[in-house]
Amino acid sequence: MFSRNQLFHLLWPLVIEQLLSVLVGMADVLMVAYVGEATVSGVSLVDSVNWLVIQVLFALTAGGTVVCAQFIGSRDYESASRSGGQLLFISTSVMLCIAAVFLLKGDSLLSVIFGQVDSDVMESAVKYMAFTSASFPFLAVYYSAISIFRASGNTKLSMLVALGMNILNIIGNAICIFGLHMGVVGVALPTLLARMAAAGYMAYHLQHFGKELRIRDFSQLKPDSEIIRKILSIGIPNSVESGLFNFGKILLQSLVSTLGTASIAAYAVASNLATYLYLPGNALGTGMITVAGQCHGAGKPEQAHYYARWMLYLNYAFLAAICLAMIVGRNFWVGCYNLSPHSAFLAEELIFSHSAAMIIWPVAFLLPYYFRAVGKAAFTMKVAVFAMAVFRVGLAYLFVVFLNKNVLWIWYAMFADWMFRVVVYGYRFFRDKAVIG
Repeated sequence: MFSRNQLFHLLWPLVIEQLLSVLVGMADVLMVAYVGEATVSGVSLVDSVNWLVIQVLFALTAGGTVVCAQFIGSRDYESASRSGGQLLFISTSVMLCIAAVFLLKGDSLLSVIFGQVDSDVMESAVKYMAFTSASFPFLAVYYSAISIFRASGNTKLSMLVALGMNILNIIGNAICIFGLHMGVVGVALPTLLARMAAAGYMAYHLQHFGKELRIRDFSQLKPDSEIIRKILSIGIPNSVESGLFNFGKILLQSLVSTLGTASIAAYAVASNLATYLYLPGNALGTGMITVAGQCHGAGKPEQAHYYARWMLYLNYAFLAAICLAMIVGRNFWVGCYNLSPHSAFLAEELIFSHSAAMIIWPVAFLLPYYFRAVGKAAFTMKVAVFAMAVFRVGLAYLFVVFLNKNVLWIWYAMFADWMFRVVVYGYRFFRDKAVIG
């Protein structure tokens, strides 16, 4: 169903878009680092909560992408357009509710999650959360729109909009931090404004420039129980998986916060650098939803399986180069963040171990995109929740709380989580191949 040329034009904008997203995150951390380690730590704490919300949103919109892609695969474009409207309605409604809770109870929420942290760290965190939570409804519109376009194979538009949004964000950060000396607000305010602009632009394109899918009027946003059920049958397990996964990461962030400011800063920087290692897999996974979803909708499961294997091999090719660069240059990369000597040493140890362990990551995290695209989201949810609870969180608390280990052992627990997923997902994937024939 897809030529190599079609796959290339589908995937390269996704890789660039992922890279832009990570670069902006890195730029934010680099800029705010000049305000002080307390501010870096406060932003890191809030970002771990915001990332939970964003990942739930992304998981929900991915469910809409699967449904739209399957309708496109079966050439039912009217149902695909209705599905896009329902996705926009669901995601925006959910994010409006979450934003209201965060704006009203954000300080209490941070205190409950992270407990007692330094007062200057908490002050930065509360300010940062107020602005970023206000951007959630705009993120819902943005992510829903790009999900709809991706379902039809148009990934170039979302890349260009991400480029514009990130340029606005970086320019705004530079002006607000270095020119106006606004501190942590100088990072948060441009993020809000850039997301508002991106949401408006994508909503306009969704009305006027969609091909297979277009939201022509507000009548398509009127709730349709049948399509909502289809979206939620994938989106809910996906969101539960992503939400609990990222909630586990918040628990780990809370555990890191008990190890002191140096460990918090090192963990934040290493986590930020590690996102570069995930770039190819996240981009390929997003593309796999479109490709495998359309193949499944067209009644060609053997092609869905073939393209999943092809993207898995491609992920390993990317990782070979990226991980080597990260290991060899880790001293330079960590040095960009202006950390204290102790924090820098911990960050280098973390990024070395993470880069070496990435050899098992693709099977553990790329294959679930295939399972979701072919309607097996509940399976990936069960595996992910078990792995997170038992290995990543359970072992981490065992190592740090009971065995008094340092921050590096939190990532050793994470690697155990990865290995469990490799065994389960790998077995199921090759069993599917035998069934398909």
